[in-house]
Amino acid sequence: MRVCVLCGEMIMTVHWTDQPVHDKNYRSRTRIVAGERQRERMRLRLRRVAIANKILGYYGLTVKEWNGSRYMLYDRKGASKVIYDLGSMWKAASEMAYKELDPLEPAFLVFLKERTGAG
Repeated sequence: MRVCVLCGEMIMTVHWTDQPVHDKNYRSRTRIVAGERQRERMRLRLRRVAIANKILGYYGLTVKEWNGSRYMLYDRKGASKVIYDLGSMWKAASEMAYKELDPLEPAFLVFLKERTGAG
């Protein structure tokens, strides 16, 4: 169990997207200092938010990083939902969009191609 250094909230688990998997020595360490490598962790969180927003835009949703430990998911009507990790974001996004998010939907793929410039 960890305590969020920014808000003091207990964090029972850390989602795999927030774990420094690129650091091969991370799992073998017996002591982890709070705030260590915080700048890099936040940079990666913000990068994931930017990518998620490219996808969520198709469904009229946006996500914002909040407090270094959570995310806020918004729809166009102003409704919001607190999301604790990106894994649970997709279920919440589906609920807020009132439809299943299908990554292979042809209209979505066209939207994504236009938005990202991928060809």
